[in-house]
Amino acid sequence: MTWNIASAKQQFSEVVRLTAQEPQAIYNRDKPVAVMVSPQEFEEFRRWKAEREKPDLMELFAKMRAALIEEGFEDGIELPPRTDRFNPMVDDPHYWDEPASDRAPDPDDAPPRLP
Repeated sequence: MTWNIASAKQQFSEVVRLTAQEPQAIYNRDKPVAVMVSPQEFEEFRRWKAEREKPDLMELFAKMRAALIEEGFEDGIELPPRTDRFNPMVDDPHYWDEPASDRAPDPDDAPPRLP
């Protein structure tokens, strides 16, 4: 429901009561000036706002990249290939010869993990 400022002031307890059902918009002429919401909706809004203010993944990576460049790693960090577990797509020469339905890896066929 919408209220003008004068009627919201006169019927304040009614405005407060109705916020449990839905937000109550308050207007000055045709311009919205305030909205009264329930405490639950306000808490949801606060959580949403706090979540939006957290840096996203792109910002975090940009900061990390800037720090690496500052430390002299302009070309990135050399990562050795992973060799600690069996990868059937790479280590099994016949992996791509079989139909996709037969490709489920059998745990008994995997070589033991390296320390």
